[in-house]
Amino acid sequence: MNAQQLKNTFKKLFNAEPLLVRSPGRINIIGEHTDYNGGFVMPAAIDKAIYVAISKREDDEIHLFSESYQQFDISSVKNLKKSENSWANYILGVADQLKERGYKLGGFNFYIDGDVPLGAGLSSSAAVECATGFALDQLFSLSVPKMDIALIAQKAEQTFAGVNCGIMDQFASVFGKKDQAIMLDCRSMKHIYIPLKLDGYKLLLLNTNVKHALADSAYNKRRAQCEQGVAWVKEHYPNVNTLRDVDLGMLDAYVKPKDEEVYKKCSFVVKEIGRLLTASEQLENGNLQGLGKLMFETHEGLSKDYEVSCKELDFLVDAVKPLDDVLGARMMGGGFGGCTINIVKEDKIAGLIEELAAKYQLEFGLKLDAYTVQTDNGTSLYN
Repeated sequence: MNAQQLKNTFKKLFNAEPLLVRSPGRINIIGEHTDYNGGFVMPAAIDKAIYVAISKREDDEIHLFSESYQQFDISSVKNLKKSENSWANYILGVADQLKERGYKLGGFNFYIDGDVPLGAGLSSSAAVECATGFALDQLFSLSVPKMDIALIAQKAEQTFAGVNCGIMDQFASVFGKKDQAIMLDCRSMKHIYIPLKLDGYKLLLLNTNVKHALADSAYNKRRAQCEQGVAWVKEHYPNVNTLRDVDLGMLDAYVKPKDEEVYKKCSFVVKEIGRLLTASEQLENGNLQGLGKLMFETHEGLSKDYEVSCKELDFLVDAVKPLDDVLGARMMGGGFGGCTINIVKEDKIAGLIEELAAKYQLEFGLKLDAYTVQTDNGTSLYN
């Protein structure tokens, strides 16, 4: 995305000189469905991003324009409320949260574009929110701490967009670093950077181009099952508050006899937290093969035990499993569609995409989209 093009488009729309901000999408290397269970996640910001151009207005009005939707949305700072345009709520929600915290905003013009694929599970929504928070902070000299930008973005998604999300996506978008994954403790918010050196390999995302209707209801059900498991263990161990505090022995003793389904779901999370800790050691030692093996294990658990995969995701993982040039693969994100993340030998990527796209088309009658991504820095000014 060219900075000059952004400026030119903005000037045509608003006849003003803009401030530019870039905020990246994210991947999650390993650690799925662990965030709302007080565990760890391992996201990284990527080189696909949302781009925002912004300027002050003389009045109290907010004028938004989305390149993707080719649509204006007009409201005011004083009378901030949800818009009928769903895309606008990710922006207005952030302005609303800043106001809630006592920050003073004036009217502004706002243009948004980007190359984060929508609906692929790369957190385009978090990138929009973080870009907005950072842009408003810079424009009005608010001095909002970086951590608060992530928290404000999360709250905006919960209140204006109505999605009960964890903190991982927004955190990765703000705090990402090139050539690094972030190991984030979702309980304490402490984080460390782990080198992600992919010598001769690249991260390949394969987009199923499906989003099954089950996604939201299943997500809420899984959360409830995890909470139920914790409640049963807590009767015997009062200090237990999340699955982070639970081990497999506790689940065997106090959850398995009560409910086999709840046991399966809780076991996956406990094992996944363990896998992430092992994966961080593998990366520290530069052992990509070890990481890849754990990714395959995670997919198996997400598919068979946590049951948030789908036939399209399973097909893509099963197709690469026997290949020597693919070190690891798994579904990424909430589930029931979206992308698989794969570690693939760089010079084999083009051939693999061609072969898989043909097989996928034959099996499901669907187009397979593929993106190679690299790690990148978090939200920043863009020029």
